[in-house]
Amino acid sequence: MLVKIIALSLYVLVLFLIGIVASRRVKNISDYYVGGKNIGYWAVAFSARATGESGWLLIGLTGMGALAGLSAYWVVLGEVLGVAISWQFMAKRFKRKSDHYQSITIPDYLESHFKSSTKFLRGLAASILSIFVVIYVSTQIDATGIAFESMMNMNYYHGALLGFLIVLAYIFIGGFVAVVWSDLFQGVLMFVGLVLLPIVVYYNLDANLNILETLKSIDPNLTNIWGGEGFWLNLATILGFSMIGLGFLGSPQVYVRFMSIKNEEEIDKGKWVAIFYTLLTDAAAVTIGILARVYFTSEGQDPEAVFGIGATDVLNMVTSNFLPLGIAAIYIAIVLSAIMSTIDSLLVMASSAITRDFYQKIFNPTVRDEKLTKLSRYVTLTMAILSLFIAFAMAYFSPDRQVFWVMIFGWSGIAACFCPVIILSLFWKPYSEAGAIASIISGFISVSFFKFVLQPMDGIGIYIEKLDVLAPSFVIALFCGWIFTKMYPREEKTQKNKN
Repeated sequence: MLVKIIALSLYVLVLFLIGIVASRRVKNISDYYVGGKNIGYWAVAFSARATGESGWLLIGLTGMGALAGLSAYWVVLGEVLGVAISWQFMAKRFKRKSDHYQSITIPDYLESHFKSSTKFLRGLAASILSIFVVIYVSTQIDATGIAFESMMNMNYYHGALLGFLIVLAYIFIGGFVAVVWSDLFQGVLMFVGLVLLPIVVYYNLDANLNILETLKSIDPNLTNIWGGEGFWLNLATILGFSMIGLGFLGSPQVYVRFMSIKNEEEIDKGKWVAIFYTLLTDAAAVTIGILARVYFTSEGQDPEAVFGIGATDVLNMVTSNFLPLGIAAIYIAIVLSAIMSTIDSLLVMASSAITRDFYQKIFNPTVRDEKLTKLSRYVTLTMAILSLFIAFAMAYFSPDRQVFWVMIFGWSGIAACFCPVIILSLFWKPYSEAGAIASIISGFISVSFFKFVLQPMDGIGIYIEKLDVLAPSFVIALFCGWIFTKMYPREEKTQKNKN
């Protein structure tokens, strides 16, 4: 335990040093929220990926590999495609437009792009963003408590509170710069740890052990890349897994990094870093879960007993069985890196939605940057505390929750509301403010409807559960954006026709 505490202490010390150094670069509100738009491609690429992956990469995706088998690799394909499309076709367009509008938040971008004459679009975007960010952050804090409980034998609530205080401290000090620099540090830890672990496990398995045959003996569906549950269920499963990648096509926590990058040339360089990072880490996470399932089964342990407690136990058991204590202790920091790299980004973004998009842009346009930066820190603290209470409530009232799907709900909510809007605003010139409002509202309603109304229903519910909420909500938001744009076209287009 002492070795684990030392490793964790060193990790926390590095984060605090990053926060202190970064604080010296925070001169105004642009520095606090987008690093003065002067961040290099390595930092942006690693920060975008670390933020986009979050705790579910290590805690959720490893467990998904163990429970779903080969079909979990559809998640890898979906994410790689999502990241590649985002960086190749969308990042430069978004960077160019957001720089032209001098935007430092997503609601900034939307209001400027649609030349909104009211504050309704900005207020709507900021409100929904804040709601889903709080939900998503609470799931990450929940994952922190689970990680400490599993890997440090610490009380869940104490672990969640400790992780919460660590990440809040360096955000409070250094803002977005601290977030990006810490994400770079944490992203490197995640990358090295995830890529090396399945290699170590594979070479420590019995040489005579046939991985596919062992999986097949546990459950034939584990070796079926299609899922093995019938055509329609298989199709829903494949779409549900692969469409997770849709969330990279405009999610605010990822796209604010494109605002912060120095220039478009840096995007060309960062593209390859982001794509290869995603491919290797996601594939490694699924592989870790599969190899863990094979190993513990070959050792005569009941797979349901091993993996039924929580996905964190998969990583904990693997590191404990295959790595020396000192290196295994480092993996505690790696798990926390995956979680905290998302918490910090989301809290800064939620703070910007409240402080800049509500307080400054709607209620007090003349407020000075110094006061706004100070207020941002207190808003960050308030939203973090709210997320902490929600995490504790989830743990108390739903002890059997599945971390993977709870995280995906928060991720899907943000993506369904904002990705269709970003896509249409970049590629469809007639897209109107009314269409954008319709996309955001329909995405918000659809996510809740599919999750809480359709999924519990007999008969159709199992298909919706496999498909999950993101893909259908995404399509509905796109469709509503198109319909309402046709009904209420952009004013400049109408004016042109009149002339």
